[in-house]
Amino acid sequence: MFVAHLTWPEAGACAATGVTLLIPLGATEQHGPHLPLSTDTDIAAAVCAGAATERAGLLVAPAVPYGASGEHAGFAGTLSIGQAALELLVVELCRSAAETFSRIVLVNGHGGNVETLRRAVALLRAESRDVRLFSPGYSGDPHAGRTETAIQLALSPERVRTELAEPGDRRPLPELLPLLRAGGVRAVSPNGILGDPTGADADEGAALLRAATTALLADLGRWWPQDHEEGPHR
Repeated sequence: MFVAHLTWPEAGACAATGVTLLIPLGATEQHGPHLPLSTDTDIAAAVCAGAATERAGLLVAPAVPYGASGEHAGFAGTLSIGQAALELLVVELCRSAAETFSRIVLVNGHGGNVETLRRAVALLRAESRDVRLFSPGYSGDPHAGRTETAIQLALSPERVRTELAEPGDRRPLPELLPLLRAGGVRAVSPNGILGDPTGADADEGAALLRAATTALLADLGRWWPQDHEEGPHR
């Protein structure tokens, strides 16, 4: 299931069967005082692993833990490589991966990566590489709020500082966007939270993860219906 666990002959043998490579992309950025910096990466990796567990013909690449997180500047621990570097990284990574794997899906866990990844995918597809982008959509709080807290509680409850969870700026995202573009998250939320993480629970998070995995599998079936017709792995 994981490319990094294979030898090169094993990877070649898998590629010969027409497998699809899933590449999780996230970020290393602040998620309030209660969630780890790896939250976006953790979620992307979990969605990929869940899909590969349920359906044959999927391999998961090592996650890319850095993204375009400039909006989180000013919070300790945020490590952003910016849009230009992210686009270059993804393009070169997929060019390399396409030498082995004919189909690649970027599974993105950080909203700030989306526009950059769309540009990268457009370029790669113009080069006749079969690369797709999947970004799970969640209703609810936009950042470090109830949604992401619930998912992290389902994944790694020991890494969530629930005693530090507190509300942040709870205004709707459309209202916040102009302020975020002008001054970043720090300008609207001193604790880094957009939403309210209090009351989140692991059951809710497990359901959200399940929904994201189901959505990814549905897109895979839509992109490559001949594989979908073969049925689930288990």
